[in-house]
Amino acid sequence: MQQANVTAKKELKDDAVNKVTYIKTEQLVSDTYYFKPGQVLDYHRHPTGEQIFFVHEGEGTYYTDDGKEEKTELKAGVIVLAPKNVWHKIVAKSTLIVSQATHQPAGFEKK
Repeated sequence: MQQANVTAKKELKDDAVNKVTYIKTEQLVSDTYYFKPGQVLDYHRHPTGEQIFFVHEGEGTYYTDDGKEEKTELKAGVIVLAPKNVWHKIVAKSTLIVSQATHQPAGFEKK
């Protein structure tokens, strides 16, 4: 059995958002992002895989852009969906820990 405690150790980096892969199979991957205040996971999309984000700690803003930009405030307990092929990004207001589960293969494109 694979398992992880994503809040036990905050793996922050100064130069960029840190992404740690804890669980990966052929059909699913679970990563955790560790943000310092002000760090951004910039707009990107996954053409063939949906993604769900789970906020564990901190505050930030989640943006989607499918022809019109929309935003959702993030805080512990919030869950948001990134539909396949929809642009999305996260901006941290404080130290922020967010995990994602992504159907594979998802593909990846930067805006």
